[in-house]
Amino acid sequence: MAADGVLTQLYQRGYLPPGAHPSPQLRARAASLAVAPAIRQRVVAGRMTAAWIYGCAAEPDRLALLVDANRRISSLRSVRGCTFHEVRLGPFDVVSMGGLMVSSPLRTAQDIALHVDADRAVPALRALLARPELGVRLRLLRLAVDASPRLPHKRAALAKLAALAAPPAG
Repeated sequence: MAADGVLTQLYQRGYLPPGAHPSPQLRARAASLAVAPAIRQRVVAGRMTAAWIYGCAAEPDRLALLVDANRRISSLRSVRGCTFHEVRLGPFDVVSMGGLMVSSPLRTAQDIALHVDADRAVPALRALLARPELGVRLRLLRLAVDASPRLPHKRAALAKLAALAAPPAG
């Protein structure tokens, strides 16, 4: 049906009628179909996957899934099409959307600043900051990154945030 133009592919096995606007809830639902039901409640869509769900990045090739350090990750290693990251998640770091747990907009921005290369991170961060309904503010994001414990990429993350404060090169 997609080849005939009856449906538009949203993500892998997720489709929309032509002309329908993909909302964050629909993107999250489409992503959830790519996650095995047995592990869906144990993982959180994060990083660039969450940015895509919020409409602030391109569709990911592989889902970036976060697993809380308090949970066992060894049983998840055999899942295909996903990249797993063991992290510590706080009570305000996760929201439920479209049948999938997704990192909150602030946690998403913080993780992108810390763990994604600048070429992909800066445009995604700029898009997250440009959407007032997500509630991410540059000052708050800078405080969140600064408050992080010693991390290997903290200095690079602060440099990415400084690039966001500067006007984009025209």
